[in-house]
Amino acid sequence: MNKAFASIKQDLREAIAHQRGNAKGVKTYTPSDVDVQALRQSIGLTQEQFASKFGISLDTLRHWERGDRKPHGPALVLLRVIDKNDCAVLRALA
Repeated sequence: MNKAFASIKQDLREAIAHQRGNAKGVKTYTPSDVDVQALRQSIGLTQEQFASKFGISLDTLRHWERGDRKPHGPALVLLRVIDKNDCAVLRALA
């Protein structure tokens, strides 16, 4: 077995361990859920404005607000950041 294959094999083992939640020395950040409708309303934006300003599909936003779907991954992280400091996000996206 050559070095490249051994490296790939080790990376795959680590990825599987991470997925199963038993990776050694790996900390993962799991953001808490966000009430997307309450967040949007607290900022004072319509659905169209919120979706446009933060680069979210209007249909996706509507699904989140109805509860048909939940944001996850990078979208959930973005929403948590918007919740903490929407102005900073808007400045970064300007």
